[in-house]
Amino acid sequence: MPIVTLALRSVANRKTTAGLVVFAIGVSVALLLGVERVRTEARASFANTISGTDLIVGARSGALPLLLYSVFRIGNATNNISWKTYRALARSPEIAWTIPLSLGDSHRGYRVLGTDRGYFEHYRYGRRNRLSFAEGVPFDDVFDAVLGAEVADRLGYRPGDPIVVSHGLGASGISDHADKPFRVAGILARTGTPVDRTVHVSLQGVEAIHVDWRHGAPIPGLAVSAEAVRGMDLTPKTITAFMVGLKSRLAVFGLQRRINEYRAEPLLAILPGVALQELWDLMGTAEAALSAISAFVVATGLLCMMATMLAGLGERRREMAILRSVGARPAHVFALLVAESMALTISGIAVGLAIFYAALVIAQPMVSASYGLYLPIAPPTARELLFLALVVVAGALSGAVPAWRAYARSLADGMTART
Repeated sequence: MPIVTLALRSVANRKTTAGLVVFAIGVSVALLLGVERVRTEARASFANTISGTDLIVGARSGALPLLLYSVFRIGNATNNISWKTYRALARSPEIAWTIPLSLGDSHRGYRVLGTDRGYFEHYRYGRRNRLSFAEGVPFDDVFDAVLGAEVADRLGYRPGDPIVVSHGLGASGISDHADKPFRVAGILARTGTPVDRTVHVSLQGVEAIHVDWRHGAPIPGLAVSAEAVRGMDLTPKTITAFMVGLKSRLAVFGLQRRINEYRAEPLLAILPGVALQELWDLMGTAEAALSAISAFVVATGLLCMMATMLAGLGERRREMAILRSVGARPAHVFALLVAESMALTISGIAVGLAIFYAALVIAQPMVSASYGLYLPIAPPTARELLFLALVVVAGALSGAVPAWRAYARSLADGMTART
C-alpha cells in the first residue's frame, strides 16, 4: 500500500484529534491570510488617498507635515500662503489647474476645508477616481457646505440641514460661528479617504465667518450679519496650501525647484507619491509586527500538531510494530509520519482558505462602510501562495520531529530480541 494512502487512512482513524489539529492550523492560516490581505489593501488604499495631483504647495516646513495637514487633515500649518503668491504661481504656464485649501475650523470634531468648485472637478483618489455626489450638488452660495460621507452618516445630516462651524479644532472647537450658519448643499459618495471625514465650504464662506474676527477671536463690539457679509468683498487674504496639476509631468521637477526657491515668501512644494511612501515607511515597524504576530500564530498551530503527534507515539507503538512485522522498514515509518503531518497541514490550509473567504464575504461590506477599506474577494496572490507553500514546508519539518522519534524507536524495537 502506498505511504500516502496509508497516511490518509491513519489520519482518518483518529478523526477527533486530527480534526482539532486541522482546525487549529486552519484558523492560524486564515489569520495569516487575513492580516496579509488587510496589510496589502491598506497600503494600496493609503497610496491611493490622492492621485492625479503632481505637487502640493504650502508654507516651508517639512514634507510630512505638509502632506498630513493638506491631505489627511492632521495637524496644522506653521504658516499660510498669501493669496497674491497663490495667484501668481497659479498663472504659471506649466500649470493646468490648482485647488486652493484653507484649514483652521471644525464641526463637531471634523475638519472644515475651504476650497473652490475646482476641488470637485480635479481632485482624484484611488485609480484616478473622481468625486461624486450621493445627494445634492456642489456649494453655490457663500454659506453652502458639502459633507463627506462619514460626516453625514455619523451626524445624521441631509441636504438642507443647517450646520454651525466652530473656530479651532477638537470635538467642540474654541468658539462657534453661530451667527453665520451654513446649509448642507450636498453629500459626497464614500471614497475611503479623508474626504469622507471633511466638511467642505467655499473660500468665501471661510472669509465670511471671520470678517468680524481678528487673531482667532471676535472683535469686541463688532458683529456683521450674514446678509451684510454677502455684499462684502470676500476674496481670501491667505490660504493654507494648494494642489497643482500640470500640463506635462516633465515640468514637475523644474516647477518644484522654482517654488522651493521662491523669494517672495518661503514655500515648499512636494510630490504627493514620494511623501506618501516616506510616511508609509515610517509605519513599517507596525506592519512588520502584524506579519510577525500572524506568523507566530501559524507556528503555534504547527507546534500543536507536532505535540499531538509526539504525545500519540506511545499509543501507536503497537501500530508501528505491526507495520514492521509486515515488512515496513524504519524509513517507511519515518515517511509515514511525515506524510501524516503534511496531510494535516494541507487539510488545515484548505480549512483556512474556507474560513478566510467566508470571513471575507461577511466582513467586506462592514469594513468598507466603517473604514473605507475595500477587501477584494480574489484568488490568493503570488505572495499569499508563497506563504501557503512555506506553511506546507514548515508542516513537513514539524512532522519530521515525531517521525524521527518513531524511526529511532522502530529501529530499536526491531533490534530487540524477543523471547
